[in-house]
Amino acid sequence: MKNSLKYIALVIIGTLVSCKDEAQKPKVIYDAGSKSNVVAKTDSTQIEIADLPIQMEGTNYLIHPVGDLRVFEKGSKARYGSSSVNDVSFTISNLGEYEITGYLQNLKFQKVDSDSIRPLSDKPVLILTATYLKTVADRTQNKVMVYTLTDSDTNKDGKIDTSDIKTLYLSDISGEHFTKVSEDLQELVDWSLIESKNRLYFRTIEDTNQNGQFDKNDVLHYNYIDLGSKKWEVKSYKPI
Repeated sequence: MKNSLKYIALVIIGTLVSCKDEAQKPKVIYDAGSKSNVVAKTDSTQIEIADLPIQMEGTNYLIHPVGDLRVFEKGSKARYGSSSVNDVSFTISNLGEYEITGYLQNLKFQKVDSDSIRPLSDKPVLILTATYLKTVADRTQNKVMVYTLTDSDTNKDGKIDTSDIKTLYLSDISGEHFTKVSEDLQELVDWSLIESKNRLYFRTIEDTNQNGQFDKNDVLHYNYIDLGSKKWEVKSYKPI
């Protein structure tokens, strides 16, 4: 019994140490070229597939989520979806209320009366969420999509994944005018829509001491965008 308790304790300690080491990995590595985006190479061994198209209510565009086919070891479960054959998941996204989530390589847009399909991005990205702002569309007729994603290999490990800096983008419902609204090398903290003002508020954090981590010693930036305007202009504000 004592040996069992010792073993369990060692496992817990090992797990905590492992988690601590993982947390200490930098999200950004600086060098002379750190001001420019670092683009990772595409993994040619991955098999790209698409989910069935999604049409947001009140729009005339189909959205095709695109991502990598995921293969799981026996007994493991898919994080997204439940369709699987021989431990292979063919579902790459989840759909909530006006929001698509997943680990997506791209989104492709198709007008309902057209056979033409165009990609959201022509560069490697990892899209985590894509949200249609239905209430803004109802109030202003401006049909806007909001994306949280990673767009560059900021920690220089040769791949774009969730260990890199998360950013904020906007586009039209057609996928056009795909625009980055957060600053380079600033980590997106969160965003929120204030419907009464048609404003998208968001916070980012800047690694001011350039230690590769985002922590209490760094600076938070507060911003908003007036989505009632056709031009997306980022304005800063100071609540503190």
